[in-house]
Amino acid sequence: MNLRLVERIVNAVLYEGYILYPYRPSAVKNRQRFNFGALCPESFSLAGSGTDAWSMQTETLVRGGPRTAVNVSARFLHLVAREVSAPIADRGSPVADFKDEDFQIVESLEVGGQLFQTWQEAIERDVTAPAIDLNDLVCEARQLTFAFPTIRDIEHLRDAAGMTAGIIVRKQEAIEGTIELRAEPAGDNLFKLSVRILNTTAMKGAEAKSRDQALMQSLVSTHTILGVREGEFVSLLDTPESFREAAASCRNIGTWPVLVGEEGERDCMLSSPIILYDYPQIAPESAGDLFDGTEIDEILTLRIMTLTDEEKRAMRGVDERARQILERTETLPAEQMMKMHGAMRGLRTVREDEQ
Repeated sequence: MNLRLVERIVNAVLYEGYILYPYRPSAVKNRQRFNFGALCPESFSLAGSGTDAWSMQTETLVRGGPRTAVNVSARFLHLVAREVSAPIADRGSPVADFKDEDFQIVESLEVGGQLFQTWQEAIERDVTAPAIDLNDLVCEARQLTFAFPTIRDIEHLRDAAGMTAGIIVRKQEAIEGTIELRAEPAGDNLFKLSVRILNTTAMKGAEAKSRDQALMQSLVSTHTILGVREGEFVSLLDTPESFREAAASCRNIGTWPVLVGEEGERDCMLSSPIILYDYPQIAPESAGDLFDGTEIDEILTLRIMTLTDEEKRAMRGVDERARQILERTETLPAEQMMKMHGAMRGLRTVREDEQ
């Protein structure tokens, strides 16, 4: 397995739509984020008659024998509310004298020439089930529960005189979830592997919560990485004739499993909320993530270059990921830009009967 290649694809999926051009919090498209693979708390989903999912299911086929083992990981983003607050009154008091009620949340605040903005950050979460023999999974389904606690952190923003000019409060809500694993025979040396990911977080007053509030206790951009040892996965897109009936019985809900790695490798699958083909690739001409796989890198790069100084300043103040995009674009060598302009691959001779 080419782990580096797999990780690049996984990260591209994980951060798809994290922040979109024009890469500023004020843009409408960045006020309605995280539309892919969001698993909300069960109670919130049920209160909305299932409009927002609380679980996803992957089913795929594995060819194997007595020594075949599988490993499964769930990866998602756990949101962090970053609230920028300014003093209600300019008291000029020492840091220790301030209390929460002395501040009010603002969209942005400038301190020491730097712009700070209210925003939703994210932390990557990776929950991995221990490798398990496939035959053991046929005999008994397994469950793995996980939980991440509530966290609250305060950062003081000081002016040139050392006085508190504002604060940043980062809040992360607790979440809980379960990974369910099971397998069943689907033919000679063929098994159907099922993986369900559920958001079991208890959410009080779910019926009165908004989607933005629910997202703080959601598994965002959820996807599943499946690996196999002493066996191989069967493509559900290019299924051999002898396995098509078994493949048709696989039920995938909210996700799309494809083979990943080098062409021809069959030991790893990515089950993503975004539709992909087997063996997806990041274009070698890409200089880095832009968080929008539906766009062309060259177009986004040129758009960023046309931003005004004030717009770039706002982009720089979003978070580290947005800042990296801007800095990479502003220092992009001319030869790298030319590589984005176009590439020709897969040339072959055309026979007369094909013309």
